[in-house]
Amino acid sequence: MKDAKKLTFVAIQMGADAAQIEAQLKGFGLWPHPQMGAAGHLGFAIEPHSMPIDPQKLQSIAGIADVFWAPSAHPLVDAQADRAFEDWSPKQNFLLIAGPCCVESPEQIGRSAQMAARAGASWLRGGAFKPRTSPYAFKGYGATALDWLRSAADAHHLKAVTELVAAEDAALVAEKADAIQIGARNMQNYALLKAAGETHRPLLLKRGMSASLEDWLLAGEHALLAGAEAVIFCERGIAGLGQNTRNLLDLATVALLKRELGQPVIVDPSHAVGRRDLIPCMAEAACVAGADGVMVEIHPEPGKALSDGSQALDAAGLQAVAEGLKRVWGRAH
Repeated sequence: MKDAKKLTFVAIQMGADAAQIEAQLKGFGLWPHPQMGAAGHLGFAIEPHSMPIDPQKLQSIAGIADVFWAPSAHPLVDAQADRAFEDWSPKQNFLLIAGPCCVESPEQIGRSAQMAARAGASWLRGGAFKPRTSPYAFKGYGATALDWLRSAADAHHLKAVTELVAAEDAALVAEKADAIQIGARNMQNYALLKAAGETHRPLLLKRGMSASLEDWLLAGEHALLAGAEAVIFCERGIAGLGQNTRNLLDLATVALLKRELGQPVIVDPSHAVGRRDLIPCMAEAACVAGADGVMVEIHPEPGKALSDGSQALDAAGLQAVAEGLKRVWGRAH
């Protein structure tokens, strides 16, 4: 984080023009709320969604007696801000991660890896262990699928990322994958975060369906404290009000994470919208918002997918996404 401390309260001097001070605070992009301080003096509580501010700007406002800053609750996450992660923050291109929702067979994941490589992806995703909403839905082939995923990735010179759903499988998953994904359902499963962190692999941490930004950052802190090499935040949509899309893609938080907090962040538009026709434009929007990359679901034959076929891209759809991202990246850089 570019400033590990957060402004929480501004105390003003006796007799100072409170209205004028409030106007200047607002002019700096802060959201002040009049409140009595501990000593009984009037001041302003600063809302958390305020913009970052240089302390020197506060000192330039006449009538301010003191300012109070809260220490960060996630110093390890703050410390990875603006670090160069070669595999996650490519300087000359936009990161593309592609693969099926679940690894169904050696042939299916092999064809998916070929599609990903041809489109310019550098990472292959695929679920070996699948947490599903319905207890009757396909839950993956487990350890066998990990072998298929690793072989397919190696054959096409890709790195592999897959989800960890049980702490006892952490060592096995770390042995086969270059990075470990923690799914939205498990974002605050602290025992799982600890087990994943102890593998010393980088973690791709998906945001929980109703998680605030602070919840998400603190989950990352758990993983880094346990020993994770890095935490890459993945926005995949939060609970929304409508039913036209699967979730609500929060690109404002993506922009804040990257542009203000300096964190590595990618976007999963497939899970966010749940329909393949909107994935290209949402992937491009993620690029504009400042994301380091996107992760999309693909399948050589979406109609035969054992899970999430309606949001999986075929080869032509993946190529269209890749070409659109190149255009947007080129205009931005």
